Amino acid sequence: MTTTISVIGVGYLGAVHAASMAELGHDVIGLDIDAERIAALQAGIPPFHEPGFEDLLATGLETERLRFTTDYADLAQADVHFLGLGTPQRADGFGADLSHLEVAVDALAEVLPARGGAPTLVVGKSTVPAGTARKLAARLAHLEGVYLLWNPEFLREGFAVQDTLNPDRLVYGVHDPEHPAAEQAVTMLDDVYAEIREHQAPRLVMGYEAAELVKASANAFLATKISFINAVAEMCEVTGADVTDVARAIGMDDRIGSKFLRAGVGFGGGCLPKDIRAFLASAEEHGVGEALGFLREVDAVNERRRDRVVTLAGELLGEVEGRRITVLGAAFKPNSDDTRDSPALDVAARLRAAGAEVTVTDPQALENARRRLGGLVELEEDTDAALHGAELTVLLTEWDEYRDLDPALTASLVTSPRIIDGRNVLDPRAWREAGWEIRSLGRAELSTGRPSVARGGAVAARAQAALV
Repeated sequence: MTTTISVIGVGYLGAVHAASMAELGHDVIGLDIDAERIAALQAGIPPFHEPGFEDLLATGLETERLRFTTDYADLAQADVHFLGLGTPQRADGFGADLSHLEVAVDALAEVLPARGGAPTLVVGKSTVPAGTARKLAARLAHLEGVYLLWNPEFLREGFAVQDTLNPDRLVYGVHDPEHPAAEQAVTMLDDVYAEIREHQAPRLVMGYEAAELVKASANAFLATKISFINAVAEMCEVTGADVTDVARAIGMDDRIGSKFLRAGVGFGGGCLPKDIRAFLASAEEHGVGEALGFLREVDAVNERRRDRVVTLAGELLGEVEGRRITVLGAAFKPNSDDTRDSPALDVAARLRAAGAEVTVTDPQALENARRRLGGLVELEEDTDAALHGAELTVLLTEWDEYRDLDPALTASLVTSPRIIDGRNVLDPRAWREAGWEIRSLGRAELSTGRPSVARGGAVAARAQAALV
């Protein structure tokens, strides 16, 4: 069944959702107050890099199932309205800034009376603190036939199209699961997702606060898992262990699993850092801040990994000031051009602040890097050119082209074959055989030069004892 849909806020989340809903056969109109972004989308120009999105956008525009606007009046007759607005960290603390959502809901409320009380569903997709949906629902309560449902997204950048069209679960947050109005709202959203639900994606209906906490808890858990293995990496470096051995072994326990257990420079992006801080701030506002106090250390461990890369650079070079360093990667993760809270750019900026001459390269994210760092570092599109003359190479975003670098060929480009593998994705033996001095995070042999007991047996143990 075709539904007329609006998506309010067509940044990363909203634009992907709008194009995906058009792909499912619905008539979709995306709205944003950024006229330049709207013009680009209407012209079929993606404002960000996301695999598969450009094709989806083109198809939606060609079939005329997808269009974009800056005028709320154009949304008046839509049956379902998705809220895809950002909830950035507040300038005055850790809490989430909900002002974009509040303004959008109020603007939408002004045009909804044109429906004359016809059933209308407003669906929140944004990541918000518990209690937000209930407050927003109150702003719509005076409108006949309007119901707010919270449907958090679980997108992974680089896989957003896949995750939207083939999600591993659908979560519906409603005012009261037993109320007839909630049943009607659930039916309306089921109709929108009918094709998705044919793929047997589980659908869970719960209260507003539970749905909000599902998203916040999921992000906090993933961040905690990443920081946990990075905390273990700190232990590995001082004890002579290899964190990749530890991670592989504990990941075989099906209660733990191997995902998100790769030690490295840590997480970044527009979600995990600000979402764990907002979760902590929300807990404190509800009087249970101690329960989530460990998230402060999760955040701190993540920050220490960036410091560790700078420290390793100093250990390798002896003196960072005036030395030429090439950073491979600007995006916070591969298959994305997102540089928000990017560990790669953060480390690049710290190295520059220490006096290094820093060149940054990335397949997709250099334009965003330019906006964030300006002229602080040199930006170079061509990998070979970026490597030319480097005295130290630092791999911080694990793009395939960096994973697959030929160590011998790469050695011919640099002045000094020294590399820090900040993502633990390179084969250290192959790079050493090609003449490289390699360091890594959480791997004793590759971070301190101290041999690992587990790998070196009795000889390594004696050597390590002599060093201690």
